[in-house]
Amino acid sequence: MPKKFAFHKPQEEGKLKKSLGLWEITLSGVGIILGAGIYVLIGKAAGLAGYGIWLSFLIGALLAAFTGLSYAELASRFPKAGGEYVYVKYAFNKLLAFIVGWLVILEGVISAAAVALGFGGYFATLTGLGLIFGAILIIFLSTILILYGLKESVLIGIVCTIIEVLGIFIVIFFGLPRLNVANLMDIPSFVGVWQAAALVFFAYIGFGSMVRLSEETKSATKNIPKGILLAIAISAILYILVAIAAVSLMPPQALAASDAPLAEAIGNVLGNNVFLLVVGLIALFATANTVLFVMLTTSRMVYGMAELRSLPTSLSYINKATHTPILATLLVAVFSLLFVFVGNIETVANLTNFMVFCTFIFINSAVIILRYSEGDNASFRIPLSIGRFPIPALLGLLFTIALLLSMADLIPYGIILIIAGIIIEHIVNRGAKP
Repeated sequence: MPKKFAFHKPQEEGKLKKSLGLWEITLSGVGIILGAGIYVLIGKAAGLAGYGIWLSFLIGALLAAFTGLSYAELASRFPKAGGEYVYVKYAFNKLLAFIVGWLVILEGVISAAAVALGFGGYFATLTGLGLIFGAILIIFLSTILILYGLKESVLIGIVCTIIEVLGIFIVIFFGLPRLNVANLMDIPSFVGVWQAAALVFFAYIGFGSMVRLSEETKSATKNIPKGILLAIAISAILYILVAIAAVSLMPPQALAASDAPLAEAIGNVLGNNVFLLVVGLIALFATANTVLFVMLTTSRMVYGMAELRSLPTSLSYINKATHTPILATLLVAVFSLLFVFVGNIETVANLTNFMVFCTFIFINSAVIILRYSEGDNASFRIPLSIGRFPIPALLGLLFTIALLLSMADLIPYGIILIIAGIIIEHIVNRGAKP
C-alpha cells in the first residue's frame, strides 16, 4: 500500500524514526567516504609519493581519525540530527553555531550539484543524453527516494556502496598478485609522502556527515561513534590496498600522467574498452551514491536547525507515515538544482573544502571546550588525553588549520560566505516569534 504524505509539526506526533543499526550506519559511512574521486586522486598522489603512496593513505587515515574521534565523542554527547550546529551551539554560542550550520548546508548543496554533474558526465558518455539532463535526473531520483523513507534510501545507498567497492576490488584482485614488496620500500622522499597524505586526506572527509543521522540510529550514543571509526578504518584498508595494487600495475609516474589512472592501469590487463565501460558503470553508482547520501544528511541538518528554531520551523515538518522531513528535503533539492544550472562550478565546488575545514576547526575546538564546561560524561571518550585535555583533538585542530591556511586564495570567498551567514541568521532571528 503506497505511503501517504501528511505534514505535521515534529513536536505533535511524528519524529525521525530510529531505523539504522551499527552495520547500516557503518556502511552508510563507507558509502559517504568512498567516491569516484579516488579514480583520479590516486594518480596525483602517486606523482608525489611514488611507491610510498600506501604510506600516504595510512597517514591520511590517521589525520582523518583525529577529527573523526572528535565527531565520535560529540555524537555520543549530543545524538541530534543538527550535528555540527548542536555541538558548536553548546560549546560556543548560537551565532557561531548558525554560521557552521550554514556552511554545512551550503557545502552539501554545492557538493550534491558538483557530483551530480559528474554523474551527468558519465551518464552522457554511456547513453548519449545530455550532461545537465543526467544531473537533474539523479537529483530528482535521490529526492524521491529520500522522501519515501530513510530505510529505503540507506539500503539503496548500501547497494551502490557494494558496487563501488567492487570496482576497487577489481583493481586489488589484478594488482596484488603483481606486487613487488621491495618497491613499496622505494620511497623517494618523506616530504612527497607527506604532501600526498595531505592530498588524500580529502578522500576521507565524508565521515562528518554520519552524525546527522544520529536521531535515526538505534543506540546512537554508542553506534554513531563506533560507525565513524569503523567507516574510516574500512575505507583506509580499501584505499591502502588499491594504492598498492595500482603501483603494482603501473609505475607511479605513469599513474600521475594519466587522467584516468585506475582505468588505464587495469585496462592494460583486461583491455581498455572493456574496463572503461566497467569503470563508467561503477562511477555512475559511485556518484549517484554520493549525491544520495549528501542530500540525505544535508536535509537532516536543515531539519535539525529548524527544530531548534534557527531556521523557519516549517522546515522541521515531517511526514507522518515515512518520518522524513519533507520541506527540508525539498529545499536541499531545489538549491542543488540551482547550482547544477551554473554548469561548470569547479571553482565554487572548491569552496566546499574551505567550508569543511572551517567546520573541522570548530568541531575539534568544541570537544576541548566541552571537556571542561560539561565534564567527561560522554559515553564515548577520546583516548590519549592528559587529564581532561584530548590530545587527538588538538592534533586534528592544528592539522586542519594548516590545511585551511594552504587554501589562502579561497579565504576571501570564505569570509564572504560567513558574512552572508551572519546576515541570514539576523534575518531569521528578527523574523522569528519570541
